[in-house]
Amino acid sequence: MSSHTRGRASPVRSFVLRAGRVTAGQQRALGELGPQFLIPFQNQTLDLQTAFAGSTKPKILEIGFGMGETTAKIAALRADEDFLAIEVHPPGVGALLKLIGEHQLSNLRLIRHDAVEVLEQMIAPDSLDGIHIYFADPWHKKRHHKRRLIQEKFVKLLASRLKSGGYLHLATDWHNYAEQMLLVLNAEPSLQNTSTQMVSIETFSHADIAPAPDSEETAAKTVNEFKPTLEQLSNRHCGYVERPAYRPVTKFENRGVKLGHGVWDLLYRKR
Repeated sequence: MSSHTRGRASPVRSFVLRAGRVTAGQQRALGELGPQFLIPFQNQTLDLQTAFAGSTKPKILEIGFGMGETTAKIAALRADEDFLAIEVHPPGVGALLKLIGEHQLSNLRLIRHDAVEVLEQMIAPDSLDGIHIYFADPWHKKRHHKRRLIQEKFVKLLASRLKSGGYLHLATDWHNYAEQMLLVLNAEPSLQNTSTQMVSIETFSHADIAPAPDSEETAAKTVNEFKPTLEQLSNRHCGYVERPAYRPVTKFENRGVKLGHGVWDLLYRKR
């Protein structure tokens, strides 16, 4: 999820604060398992091997794990890899810690902080084997699209933290956001779309094309807002992939599929 804040360069954040009640079980997990599995935010690079008790397994980052069900299932399925998962909401952090305890998962560590700052401050360049971003807030209304997480600047940051050959896997159930992700990610020169499917853009129109910047004020207003080009709307693009077997279908996703809603998976490799 993403929010937009005023100030210098109007940075995109990976979340918006929402109220949520921490249950007794989640609070107990925070108290009992937090010291072992919850890593405090710090303004210095995190030694990933040390964070996972000396493990040399591949390191996968997940951004915005919600209540953690998918994260726990993937970590259990892929026990030969380590997962660093980021979420800002205490109920979700408590819920995933509870699942860690119930399923005795040793290959998960959590950070409760804004993912943008974690990537900038704690994750070294070329250090991750993979990144997962599933069902980030799509910010449905057009005037809120600038709050979306997947924008050019953030994608460059993500790509810089991946090792050569590392992967970036995203999923969304909102077609317009899927197309924005596709165009932004396809335009990043360090990433290669693994899809062999070719698609046309359907949810953006000529009315959405970025106007020529006529002033600094116009440029400032659109700094975090994705606008397609005429060329992007006119061409076909490398598209989506089938859902990888390791990503479980959530109850929410299953309900949507039964109602005829689409889900789009995107999978990229760092060149």
